[in-house]
Amino acid sequence: MKIGANYLGNNQCEFTVWAPTLKQVAVQLVSPDKRLLPMQQSATGYWQTTATDIPPGTLYTYQLEGNIHRPDPASKYQPQGVHSPSQVIDESAFTWTDKDWQGVPLAETIIYELHVGTFTEAGTFEAIIPQLKQLKELGINALEIMPVAQFPGDRNWGYDGVYPYAVQNSYGGPEGFKKLIDACHKQGISVILDVVFNHLGPEGNYLRDFGPYFTSKYGSIWGDPLNFDDAYSDGVRHYFLENALYWFRDYHIDGLRLDAIQAIFEVTARPFLQEIADATYDLSQQLGRQLYLIAESDLNDARVLRPKELGGFGLNAQWCDDFHHALHALLTGENDRYYQDFGKCEQLEKSYRESFVYSGQYAPHRKRKHGSSAQDVPAHQFVVFSQTHDQIGNRILGDRLSKIVDFEALKLAAGTVLSSPYIPFLFMGEEYGEEAPFLYFVSHSDENLIEAIRKDKQQEFKIFEGRGEFQDPQSPDSFQKCKLNWELPTKGKHKILWEWHQHLIQLRRTIPALKKLDKTSLEVSSIEAEKILFLRRWTDDSQIFCILNFNQQQVAFTPELPQGNWKKILDSAEAKWMGPGSTLPEKITSDPELIVTPHSFALYELD
Repeated sequence: MKIGANYLGNNQCEFTVWAPTLKQVAVQLVSPDKRLLPMQQSATGYWQTTATDIPPGTLYTYQLEGNIHRPDPASKYQPQGVHSPSQVIDESAFTWTDKDWQGVPLAETIIYELHVGTFTEAGTFEAIIPQLKQLKELGINALEIMPVAQFPGDRNWGYDGVYPYAVQNSYGGPEGFKKLIDACHKQGISVILDVVFNHLGPEGNYLRDFGPYFTSKYGSIWGDPLNFDDAYSDGVRHYFLENALYWFRDYHIDGLRLDAIQAIFEVTARPFLQEIADATYDLSQQLGRQLYLIAESDLNDARVLRPKELGGFGLNAQWCDDFHHALHALLTGENDRYYQDFGKCEQLEKSYRESFVYSGQYAPHRKRKHGSSAQDVPAHQFVVFSQTHDQIGNRILGDRLSKIVDFEALKLAAGTVLSSPYIPFLFMGEEYGEEAPFLYFVSHSDENLIEAIRKDKQQEFKIFEGRGEFQDPQSPDSFQKCKLNWELPTKGKHKILWEWHQHLIQLRRTIPALKKLDKTSLEVSSIEAEKILFLRRWTDDSQIFCILNFNQQQVAFTPELPQGNWKKILDSAEAKWMGPGSTLPEKITSDPELIVTPHSFALYELD
């Protein structure tokens, strides 16, 4: 059952809202005409009416119990913001040009995460379109867009959204979003949308007025969790299940990134995540193209990815935070927060081999054993990265790797990610070493809420004491500082870093041993004392060997390689990549002692 205002054509519209505990619900038309439309309640708690003379663009609210007026919980558009009336839109009005689009297979994706508001100066969907050609030239074939569900004001990461079905008005609304998606598909780029099914933001959140959308059974850092297993939870599950299908069906989205699934609390025989995986699979069959669900999970729980038949949830992929943490700790030497659980080459080595570093061992930061083994889970089900919006934005200065490590280490980070057997992921601007921060920012209107957020963030950032000055999340300046500098990719070291990423992606696509995502055709070893790691991957007649030096000093070593002629394909230390000059030979035919420069990445291929 579709919920919200479902425009039927010929100025007819069906209104459906779930409010199981209310005694009276009506549609209050606000513009162009003012009318009150009574609704009838079904046995399952849905109120419904079909009305005529409702053209697209009609503004409306729901009148609850005769005296409370609220926007539609399943509003498709909030043109005047979170506290104002909802708008009827005609989903069929947009002319799509992607009828032959089949998507990009998950195992072939190179994902690029962006925030709409800071990606361009205009901060809109349509302003992204001219940049697609450059992203395509880089080698990107999947955009992951941070949440676009309507949030308060015009500055937000998107995780404070309160209308999961409504596309943010300040970004360009439904029309602008569809134009962007259609343009992406025209360029051969899939679109993954970040969605939040674990909580709603505080301002403009009126769901409680309609029914028991929330539960107090569980604790959460983001307020009361959503009600996925208590009385009346069927309606809540349907609300979010239908939301997932809505993005796939009506917006031609190719995949959903499910935010923080560890905060979806439930004790049920059929988990919500399993239900959404089943529904997504069914819709994939109907549409004739593969749709994907990618989880963000802090659990290191392989059940997230295992098929339902093996007791799993059946999701297609998940972010691998352990890979990031291991890489970041090696590059930066940081050992605060969760980084205290990392910092050794053997941990990155294990992540290359098994995905999860913590697969049941004691984690000092958590002060408990953590995780389960994912050794048997295929490589193409993990997404790896050196930076994300979270890992940058949850620092007091919102500082990227480009402000923390040197240029050589940035090339090493890219080589580490793009030589892995996993799905690689870049955060906007990473490809050219963007130096603008990515801070936490909001634009609320409630002064008490604003002050509470300031205090919460100041408390969170106490661990960064001495590393910089706190940036006010409410300040427009905090948001403006995060805008990308699009002139940089054409200049100096930024241009070289862009070309480095482009070349790595090209090699990943053309060398069979790199292209095939397989953890079983892989050998990885390290010399802990020297902070150097060796990676060998193969498939059929194709073999590659990578040298990753995380040491700030030059290192001498003797490689253990299969017999044959190994030809150097790529070396970050070479002058063409603005390196200090390579010390590695062009060919290796035996096992001589080699010398490798600090913070460097080299790749050899077996002739």
